[in-house]
Amino acid sequence: MDLSRIDSPHFKTAYAYAEKIASKKIPVNIDRILACKRFLNDLTREDLDFRQNDFDFVIDLIEGTIHHVRGEDETGVSFRGTPMLLTDWQKFVAVNLFGFYKKDSGIRRFNEALIFLPRKQGKTSFSAALAQAKSILDRQSGAKTYIVANSVKQTMESFEFLRDNVEVLRRDVHKLRILDNNQEHSIRIDFGDGTADIFAIANQEDKLDSLNCNCLILDELHAWKRAGSKKYTLMKNAMKAYRNKLLIGISTAGDIPDGFLANRLKTLHAVLEGSITDKAYDAYFIFICKADQDKDGNLINAAGEITSMDDPEVLQMCTPSIGVTVTLEELLNDAAQAMNEPQLRSEFYNKTLNVFTNAIQAYFDIREFIHSDVLYKWTLEELARLPIKWYGGADLSKMWDLTGVALHGRYKEVDIAITHGFMPVTAAHIKADEDNIPFLWWEEQGWLTLCNSDVIEYEDPVRWFIDMREAGFKIKWVGYDRRYSREFVMKMKKAGFRTRDQSQLYTEKTEAFREIEKQVKKKQFTYIGNKAYEYCVGNVQAIEDSDDFVRFKKIESTQRIDLFDADVIACKQMMIDLEKSGNAKVWVE
Repeated sequence: MDLSRIDSPHFKTAYAYAEKIASKKIPVNIDRILACKRFLNDLTREDLDFRQNDFDFVIDLIEGTIHHVRGEDETGVSFRGTPMLLTDWQKFVAVNLFGFYKKDSGIRRFNEALIFLPRKQGKTSFSAALAQAKSILDRQSGAKTYIVANSVKQTMESFEFLRDNVEVLRRDVHKLRILDNNQEHSIRIDFGDGTADIFAIANQEDKLDSLNCNCLILDELHAWKRAGSKKYTLMKNAMKAYRNKLLIGISTAGDIPDGFLANRLKTLHAVLEGSITDKAYDAYFIFICKADQDKDGNLINAAGEITSMDDPEVLQMCTPSIGVTVTLEELLNDAAQAMNEPQLRSEFYNKTLNVFTNAIQAYFDIREFIHSDVLYKWTLEELARLPIKWYGGADLSKMWDLTGVALHGRYKEVDIAITHGFMPVTAAHIKADEDNIPFLWWEEQGWLTLCNSDVIEYEDPVRWFIDMREAGFKIKWVGYDRRYSREFVMKMKKAGFRTRDQSQLYTEKTEAFREIEKQVKKKQFTYIGNKAYEYCVGNVQAIEDSDDFVRFKKIESTQRIDLFDADVIACKQMMIDLEKSGNAKVWVE
């Protein structure tokens, strides 16, 4: 790549920033280091072009025409009305997004981006400024931008910022129209040689089908649940009519650690570190600022040592605008309060350290399950050959809802849960949309069977147990929930299985619940990577009574815990057998 003609001062700022971060001259998180190394390497590629015209236009427009609407600097002086001068990291983002082109073309390289920041970094004003600048840059193509957030209140943060700023353009444009009412929040700027439309809307799926735009700013991605991939794809498809399109996801962390954004972060980290090399991600710009963690979720400093939330180095590592929009003293004060008041810790982890935590209602920390599961790499074929006694469980649902089945076994102190779900195909399509549960993806991955009828055919779960037995799993007992069980039990007995009616009293199921919990904490538990089981675990709400018995249920009525419940039933059969035999082993040496 020929950089000899690049004389932009903004490029020099971005390049110096990348070199400083890549060489670790200041404490910084690993994802930002990898992003800067990626930028420096990309500048040497021969299959891309690099041009300064567009990012110079964007940065100069922002700094020359856009002003702050609210806030104060670190000394307490009001920002309102002062020019929006971009920080080094913001120029780095703009130079990346608007500097790289596909070789010998007018098509910009990046059409997708994630900007993942802690709070107090100016993300709302920066994303709104990018939206306005890109709309004006691409006005001759009939630019149309949507700023989408989960609530009207959040979209209005961006819209009010833009409305305040575009008023200064009124004298210099052919026509300016601003609509701000209960029906629509939009801005249209007519330059004579093209138009720029910007809309602020709430994230309501019935409004997303009709979108047609070349720029999308998606705010608050942390609140998207596991089925968010469908919505995200729907929005990407809204930009197909344009080549120079750009979808920017911008967010902090939240309390859905297995939701859409948390899972996407894992993928994008793998892209940055080079373990995912799919060319589809070459068009994806990634800027992640968060506290670093080890494999067990502990906070670590720049040297990789476990540390605490009030470590100044950790706070500096994850805060790109430290000393500009927020001071270290403020962050340390927040950390001290979070350490002294447990109810503040989750919010501090989410919004200041920018790491995901479990929802406060959830009993389990799903990260503990994940950290234990990844330690074991057995395949089903390998497990079938191991000398394990297996115990079955079935959580039988209503005829039109999710049914869960499980096998639970123990091999050399490690508990193994193999689970599977069944759902009527028609109900799966409806509930996938209504309840945001990725049934169809589960079916693709082999964790769910869609029954070809309007109701559950209990022949299907019985067939699963038969198939597992024929594959080599030595199944000793199968427990079941008495509700809806008559047909299931008859078919299981006919197939030669020994079955046991498992009481659903919480006093009876607590033992198995606690056993699973203990094995997970000891990192002696695996569920063979089944994300449907992981989803169910994340929805478990539990209350402990004075005798340490546990009542558990799902957090919300639209969620499911059936695969976890089936595993608890299966684990209970194992515990009963251990007690009756007086033998602590359920495998053969």
